[in-house]
Amino acid sequence: MFGRINTPVLMKCSILLFSLFAFPLQAAVPLLMDRLNDEHARGQDQWIYNDFQKAVTEAKRTGKPIFVTFRCVPCKDCKAFDAEVAKGNKVIRELTEKHFISLRQVEMKGVDLSLFQFDYDLNWAAIFMNADGTIYSRYGTQSEAGADAYNSVESLEKTMRRVLTLHANATNYKKYLAGKRGKPKPYKSAMEMPGLEKKEEYRKTTQVNNCIHCHNIHDAENHQLHLEGRMTNDKLWRYPLPNNIGLEIDPKDGLKISRVIKGSPAETSGLRAGQSIAYMNDQLILSIADIQWVLHHLPNTTTQIRIRPWNSGRDHILTTRIGWKRTDISWRGSLWNLHPRLRVYMPPAKPNELKKLNLPAGHHALKVQWINNASAEGQAALKAGLKLNDFIIAMAGKPFGKAIDHDNFNAQVKLNYKSGQKLPLTLMRNGKRIEFQWPLQ
Repeated sequence: MFGRINTPVLMKCSILLFSLFAFPLQAAVPLLMDRLNDEHARGQDQWIYNDFQKAVTEAKRTGKPIFVTFRCVPCKDCKAFDAEVAKGNKVIRELTEKHFISLRQVEMKGVDLSLFQFDYDLNWAAIFMNADGTIYSRYGTQSEAGADAYNSVESLEKTMRRVLTLHANATNYKKYLAGKRGKPKPYKSAMEMPGLEKKEEYRKTTQVNNCIHCHNIHDAENHQLHLEGRMTNDKLWRYPLPNNIGLEIDPKDGLKISRVIKGSPAETSGLRAGQSIAYMNDQLILSIADIQWVLHHLPNTTTQIRIRPWNSGRDHILTTRIGWKRTDISWRGSLWNLHPRLRVYMPPAKPNELKKLNLPAGHHALKVQWINNASAEGQAALKAGLKLNDFIIAMAGKPFGKAIDHDNFNAQVKLNYKSGQKLPLTLMRNGKRIEFQWPLQ
């Protein structure tokens, strides 16, 4: 498929860091695929691999829309869905091969971040676009319900067919597409982001352990806000689900309202189950991710949202409440590097361990299983007295009255404490209760 790679080309590719968005050298592609062990892409000729400029050239030549998928290859989440899209499902394969110029993007080093804006915490995402840069639609949604709770072959197929209809009539919908492209960023790529850490490591030849993942973009954004003293919890309520305004959308359809939540702004507006969303704030909607894109750019205060269903002659006006964007962020990969950083891994205590702790019925605990003693944060925790195999049974005097895991705990800390503060915990060690002040670096 790609031909033989000679030594000069191989040396050139190493120097250029495999940033194929900027340097579309097709001969280098097998090396990147092999380095990332991207088995889902192997032998799939319908995909252009990590070469955006080639996709644009082919789209201009053929007049087809571009279908770009972003996949974090090492991640287990969305692995089955990615396999279906990349090679498994016959219907999707026919669409990607015959009706789209299909691009598989597997790393973020050279991606144009002004053009490709989406929820970077996703393990699998897609953008549909015209060769001229017009964004038609986004696809890919994730939440605490799981990586595949909203993604399905059925809704992806429907979105793809909607895009094809739109592409054939794009001039008629031009004004409804303007808001789908984000505002330009002050940097072109991840490597230019001032908040991106470990740049020297990322400059090396791309491997699994130094690939810039999508969530590293949010990491860099969060870190820069922290350094500038502008980080607030409101910055974390990214891409809220339509549930936040009272709409449950059928994940197998992407547009149809399956339920309107009682007492919500959506119910007050008169929207009802069975309707399908066509427009939100003058943007054409083709998927749940398109709904999230609109919601993402609204303030976390009282604001109005205009929604027009298909086959409807009027807009429904929703009025949000202060704090409406708040949501569960415990699933987000960017949470790990958000300040204050703990650098300690604490899985839930096992049933037999809980029994030995002799806690009241219904109470839970976390076990200190790993402390990163190579980090300043880990060293501070060790110096303060935290030890391996300690059990954390309460935070700020409040016991864990329901099942808790490391991600939930991590989210609670980062939403309620700042670097420089101390985290009050209650530990159990060898049958003794210990009140512990964890210094947050």
